[in-house]
Amino acid sequence: MKYLLVFAVVFVAIWLWRKGRRDEMRERAESRRNTPKVGAPKDMARCAYCGVHLPATEALSGPGGVYCSAAHRQAAAQ
Repeated sequence: MKYLLVFAVVFVAIWLWRKGRRDEMRERAESRRNTPKVGAPKDMARCAYCGVHLPATEALSGPGGVYCSAAHRQAAAQ
């Protein structure tokens, strides 16, 4: 009789452990599914003064090309 009790306790412990793992795996799968998608790549421009690459929407146009900042646009104009 005591072996039956030990077997029942071990069985319940294993069942609870596996149930917890299953729930954890389900949560991980849902979090992977809910991650935001990566947007389309943006057009890049190269600063004519220092050579740094930046999104074309943030670039400043000036004489001789596009620049990363107003200071570099001024420095190129001089």
